[in-house]
Amino acid sequence: MVIGQEISFKMQGFSDVKNITDQVQSIINKSGITHGIVTVSAIGSTVSISTIEYEPALVKDLQNELEKWIPRTLHSLHSQTWGDDNGFSHLRATFMGPAITLPVVDGAAILGTWQQIILIDHDNRPRTRRVYVQVMGETQ
Repeated sequence: MVIGQEISFKMQGFSDVKNITDQVQSIINKSGITHGIVTVSAIGSTVSISTIEYEPALVKDLQNELEKWIPRTLHSLHSQTWGDDNGFSHLRATFMGPAITLPVVDGAAILGTWQQIILIDHDNRPRTRRVYVQVMGETQ
């Protein structure tokens, strides 16, 4: 069986991070799938999905490191071409990746004790972000 659902989140951009674990687990619960996989995929080229221990200091550490790694002041050819000054956000999203796939066992995504699923909006403005969650597997 395959079940999919789109969810959306209001984000602030500039590598804003949101914990979406509960929303993903809710979709797994509604699917009735007990054993299989869940894929969580960000829709867009300036947004990423990952996991982290979602606590304020570590989220800030992540944002600080992204700023050092690919600063928002980066003078990119993309920004020069399109005039939108968001080349940095495309690069961050490309390197972090748009999706993750996790095992589902006994009706739950397998995550570590301190591991949560996060959505990261790298763009240079607030916007609503879309995520597609697809659960595949067996029901009991």
